[in-house]
Amino acid sequence: MRRLFALLFLTALLPLPVFAGTAVQAAPDFTLKSLDGSNVRLEDLRGQVVLINFWATWCGPCRQEMPVLDRLYKRYQDTGFTIVGVNVEGEAAPAQALATKTGVTFPILLDDAQKVSKLYDLKAMPSTVVVDRDGNMRFLHRGYKPGDEERYVAVVRELIRE
Repeated sequence: MRRLFALLFLTALLPLPVFAGTAVQAAPDFTLKSLDGSNVRLEDLRGQVVLINFWATWCGPCRQEMPVLDRLYKRYQDTGFTIVGVNVEGEAAPAQALATKTGVTFPILLDDAQKVSKLYDLKAMPSTVVVDRDGNMRFLHRGYKPGDEERYVAVVRELIRE
């Protein structure tokens, strides 16, 4: 029984790409306030490849991943790609402090009521979703360890070319 739970736990950490020929699921739309006070709606980003990264200030892997994601953002932002970081705690001061400390330049959104986190059925921190130009979820990755960003780059490049 322990082996079964261990196997289920480990499988939950694997990336879940959506391959050609499988059902594509529309990414749930949401509107959240950003750290700069503006509202950001996912639907308004249609036409771009969007990486949504759910994170928390207490999450060590989240803090480790943020500068990596910012490099990805800077590298591909002129190609129809963007990143939105969704802080699941919803408190502006700690989220801003961590964004400043890590040098993040992509928009940080605040999910103060965890409604978006529930929409996306989060099971791990961080969780990363990549949405194609048509608004469909095409990739899901739970957790982070160094090297995972190589898969993000591959997915982003593939979707930018579509």
